[in-house]
Amino acid sequence: MEQILAVLALFGMGCLLWMAYGWLLAPGVCPIRAEVTATGGGDGLEQTVKGLLWLRRSGFWQGTIAIRDGGLTREGLALALTLSRKQGVEFLGKTIQP
Repeated sequence: MEQILAVLALFGMGCLLWMAYGWLLAPGVCPIRAEVTATGGGDGLEQTVKGLLWLRRSGFWQGTIAIRDGGLTREGLALALTLSRKQGVEFLGKTIQP
């Protein structure tokens, strides 16, 4: 039992040290805006946005997130709008390129 507690304590200390290391390396204010261009049915869009939100919640990144319509289908558009409403992510409509 003591060995299990010792392993858990070491794991916890390792996690705390890893977070402190990341906090020291992360900039205080990050003016970077992550713009995700979504196409088709939005394959991988939810995972990408959730990953960026995780970085923001953890404090390692403090930029803004925007989803740009790069030719979404109805299903992809519905997903993008749902993500922007529920998670506080900005949605940018389709841009016309020359």
